[in-house]
Amino acid sequence: MPAGGFVPREGKAYPGNLTPFVTITCIVAAMGGLIFGYDIGISGGVTSMAPFLKKFFPSVYRKEVEDTSTNQYCKFDSQTLTMFTSSLYLAALLASIGASTVTRLFGRKLSMLLGGVLFCAGAIVNAFARDVVMLIVGRILLGFGVGFANQSVPLYLSEMAPYRYRGVLNLGFQLSISTGIVVANVLNYFFAKVSDWGWRLSLGGAVVPALIITVGSLLLPDTPNSLIERGRHDEAVAKLKRIRGIDDVDAEFNDLVAASEESRKVKNPWRNLLRQKYRPHLTMAIAIPIFQQLTGINAIMFYAPVLFQTIGLGDDASLMSAVITGCVNVAATLVSIYGVDRWGRRFLFLEGGIQMLVCQIIVAVCIGVKFGVKGDPGDLPKWYAVVVVLFICIYVTAFAWSWGPLGWLVPREILPLEIRSAAQSINVSVNMIFTFAVAQIFLTMLCHLKFGLFLFFAFFVIVMSIFVYFLLPETKGVPIEEMRIAWKNHPYWGSFILDDKLPAGAGVELDKNG
Repeated sequence: MPAGGFVPREGKAYPGNLTPFVTITCIVAAMGGLIFGYDIGISGGVTSMAPFLKKFFPSVYRKEVEDTSTNQYCKFDSQTLTMFTSSLYLAALLASIGASTVTRLFGRKLSMLLGGVLFCAGAIVNAFARDVVMLIVGRILLGFGVGFANQSVPLYLSEMAPYRYRGVLNLGFQLSISTGIVVANVLNYFFAKVSDWGWRLSLGGAVVPALIITVGSLLLPDTPNSLIERGRHDEAVAKLKRIRGIDDVDAEFNDLVAASEESRKVKNPWRNLLRQKYRPHLTMAIAIPIFQQLTGINAIMFYAPVLFQTIGLGDDASLMSAVITGCVNVAATLVSIYGVDRWGRRFLFLEGGIQMLVCQIIVAVCIGVKFGVKGDPGDLPKWYAVVVVLFICIYVTAFAWSWGPLGWLVPREILPLEIRSAAQSINVSVNMIFTFAVAQIFLTMLCHLKFGLFLFFAFFVIVMSIFVYFLLPETKGVPIEEMRIAWKNHPYWGSFILDDKLPAGAGVELDKNG
């Protein structure tokens, strides 16, 4: 048995089918990822557009265009410029804390609706921005939208999906993020050719994914979990029958009610998170989003056009390279959707880690050999830039079928109902903190660490792979209500789960110890 790789025995196998109703519902809900992906793609593209830089960040524009002596590594080093990108994630951090309460008390749908409305407002403000202040205000509104959407959409998907298909349906969220990045990159490529105001079209285009999640949230049904939490049991039974496609839902419904009743006993869910029996859940809710950002992926996706310009590609070529990496991201996400419930979470985590590590080392060597430490590439052959882009693409595929989708899936599927909203809020908050930190300091780190930046991220890939190998149990095919079995039987985490009464066929047996 591999370290940390215990696969728990089957608990109660709830009956039910993957109905067209639940499939369509999950597809619509997963569209909430479009706003996050669109923003990741669009922000990097507009920051490489000369008219945008000239209007809002003239010092960066002068450094890029007029100062030919500037070190290539430091051409875009500007804290104001990176604040444009990273301010969204501070706002998302604040929003995710409030979204926890809204999601728990009023349901997942309302959080999704608020996310769409706020993101739409931010897109409009940014499209008509006249100065940096207006630009940042728009970014903050976008961040509030992302915070609410990232809090509610993954929870919604986890609760709606039959446990046997939970991985596939949950990864629809990551597929939407990847699709949003591609769409944004394609639009950036074409809008960059539109006179001096193409950047306004890029930023304003965020209205479209915002409207998709706004309208979708109005049409979606509530999850049975959410209805039970709010005391609407008859509606929950009817909804559960419809989404499972059968009438025999008593076992699953009773387990959901038991979990809900236990959660009601929790007077302070935030303090409850500190109890010993939730130590494994809290650890994963914090560690996984930290590691996801320390892969370096968002730094590359945010600033892909800037990065490609840095290695010698022109404006059009850098934007097109960003489109290519975005398409690769989508294709690899489909691989993850195919394999997550076949190969398991641990296999994808570990394979992706090895692949990312190799690519980061190769990219660091390629850039280091050509640029050195002074950042002067001389005449950079096109084939050399193509090699760097190729290995960045291979790196992106590794992330897109491992830490990308699983970084969202695993923390959600392991959380018991009584701590789910609070732990989800912490998970999103940690993700946003580290997304902000990486986005804010990436260009400065590139300036100072130079090609060593890729080795910096490679080190953390090693650390996170070791973490997964020893501490993450396999959760493939385990119902959410039975997930505690995985922790109880884990060689390390089992000591934190004090109640060892886990009879075969038990549904939710929530202990009162710990």
